[in-house]
Amino acid sequence: MKIFFHPKAEEELKESVLYYEECQKGLGLKFLNEINKSLKRLKLFPFSSQLIEDDIRRCLVNRFPFGIIYFVNDKKIIVLAIMHLKKKPGYWKDRLK
Repeated sequence: MKIFFHPKAEEELKESVLYYEECQKGLGLKFLNEINKSLKRLKLFPFSSQLIEDDIRRCLVNRFPFGIIYFVNDKKIIVLAIMHLKKKPGYWKDRLK
């Protein structure tokens, strides 16, 4: 199963990596590694994450307060957001259009 990122989700990922790297050298890479581990899990078990709305799911990321918001469509995983868990829920809904 292939994974595709909404452009804003890709931007969130890059910003978060940079933020963590500014906090502590090497932490951005650790964050990215945890995101990649979560994405690998999604490829293997795309329907195992919690449903949060209709067909939208949230996969929690280990060690960091983030969730990957995504849905599965025709053997593709579409990532809508790399969401910090304290961010306003549902801010990503306009990305469904």
